[in-house]
Amino acid sequence: MQHTTAHALTADYIRQHIRTVPDWPAPGVQFRDITPLLQNPKVFRVLIDEFVHRWFDLKPDAVAGLDARGFILGAVVAYELNVGFVPIRKKGKLPYTTVEESYELEYGSATVEMHTDAVKPGDRVVLIDDLIATGGTMTAGLRLLQKLGATVIEGAAIVDLPELGGSQRIRDAGLPLFTLVDYAGH
Repeated sequence: MQHTTAHALTADYIRQHIRTVPDWPAPGVQFRDITPLLQNPKVFRVLIDEFVHRWFDLKPDAVAGLDARGFILGAVVAYELNVGFVPIRKKGKLPYTTVEESYELEYGSATVEMHTDAVKPGDRVVLIDDLIATGGTMTAGLRLLQKLGATVIEGAAIVDLPELGGSQRIRDAGLPLFTLVDYAGH
């Protein structure tokens, strides 16, 4: 993907504030921790602005965030775009009538759900999370939004781990994907 010089500079700035935690949660895993991005107000603003400016002229109807770090990003981006925020949660956390979607994990499966009145048919939605690994959560979120008739105009995350295949799976599912930092070969 070709990036403008300004985008490349922003991506490098953001990358400098992502902490790598070796051997967490299991030996051999290099965990990409975004909490330093959130703790520094200047970096957090640069991060949010990168997403807001991307979708400002597209005028989505809502921003959907994936449990749990997608809530942090999605809520702020939705506020800045002056649109509603849709939480997509792990099963059993939402109090109202829900629609659910299950997906496979490395070992076992998981289910996410969303309120049945979270979006309307025809709504144009941006779907956001912090990191793309295997792509299961984001593709489940895409299917949930589609079940209720929404159009997901783009998926987004701060970090892509392309070697795990998730970003390609998401694109293969028909969802354009925007990420700021990738850790190919790391």
